[in-house]
Amino acid sequence: MELDHAIGMGDGDALITELGDVLLHVAFQIVLAEERGLFGAEDLTRAVEMKMWRRHPHLYGEDAASGKPSPESAAAVKERWERLKRRESTAPSSVVDGLPPTLPALLMAFRLQERAAGVGFDWPDTEGPRSKVREELDELHAADSTALREEVGDLLFSVVNLARKLSVDPRAALQTANLKFAERFRRLEALAVERGIDVGHADLETLDGLWNEVKRPP
Repeated sequence: MELDHAIGMGDGDALITELGDVLLHVAFQIVLAEERGLFGAEDLTRAVEMKMWRRHPHLYGEDAASGKPSPESAAAVKERWERLKRRESTAPSSVVDGLPPTLPALLMAFRLQERAAGVGFDWPDTEGPRSKVREELDELHAADSTALREEVGDLLFSVVNLARKLSVDPRAALQTANLKFAERFRRLEALAVERGIDVGHADLETLDGLWNEVKRPP
């Protein structure tokens, strides 16, 4: 999580620290594996190299060897990656199996959709996901109290899918929105102090007015 945050912020100093922590952990696991006679650093490196060769023929296949650019789109490359990954599985399972259950829900939704898209279960463009978001909003509006949680979940899942089809990382987009909200709310609080307004006791109309002010471009 710390590395993900550092990458999102583009903080070079934090990246050095967090990448160092990751490398230290990897090195520690390699030492433990060597002590148990399981594998060494060269084995690990070779395994990664072989996986890249198998799953990226557009980079290492005949076209790459001849110097020709691959005509495939990013979506086609991703679809083949998922298909090859599925083929390498030693045990028959669902295409959506194998994801770590500890993944954050937002990332889990994204990865499930990627897995399904990898076998062709995907909208051809963004219009399908847009319509699905509108449909889920309508269903949420009509839902009773017992169905609210499920309908909110369906809406969030559909928004993640729309983000994926727009080639937008939903985690990064949400993080940007979080930071923007926090920065604006701090400005709202500062403006309230300037005007002698107690944020904790102000009515919604007053707070909404301050919010609209801080949203305006300088």
